[in-house]
Amino acid sequence: MTIKVGINGFGRIGRIVFRAAQERSDIEIVAINDLLDADYMAYMLKYDSTHGRFNGTVEVKDGHLIVNGKKIRVTAERDPANLKWDEVGVDVVAEATGIFLTDETARKHITAGAKKVVLTGPSKDNTPMFVKGANFDKYEGQDIVSNASCTTNCLAPLAKVINDNFGIIE
Repeated sequence: MTIKVGINGFGRIGRIVFRAAQERSDIEIVAINDLLDADYMAYMLKYDSTHGRFNGTVEVKDGHLIVNGKKIRVTAERDPANLKWDEVGVDVVAEATGIFLTDETARKHITAGAKKVVLTGPSKDNTPMFVKGANFDKYEGQDIVSNASCTTNCLAPLAKVINDNFGIIE
């Protein structure tokens, strides 16, 4: 089964999510929302100063991104409630703007038709955070989750190993 993903925010993290998805046959990016012009989005995807040139074809046609021959809807909507994710069958939204970091604000993606939302930064409320290698086994199907921060993703797995084997005193 292919998971259809929408990306809200096509900055550094949004583009990394996009590139990672291109390496998997079970994930399809079907929509991107950002206030950037589609031509600039295509340029930023093609040429990355850290990751190099995109390994594939990228073009803009009729306001859509065409990546490796696949058409991706592009929108420039400020309010996630108006994104109509259901029109393109989005299962999961990668919330990468850094703005909608609470359950209340991220839930607008659910209202717009997405089934689940992953915040790409730490939540600003009690939205659960999961880190692979630390507490990912605690995930119970919540519809809105946070992937925590990059610092947490670096340190938590190591801290878990140390704590499990030796203990950490607060």
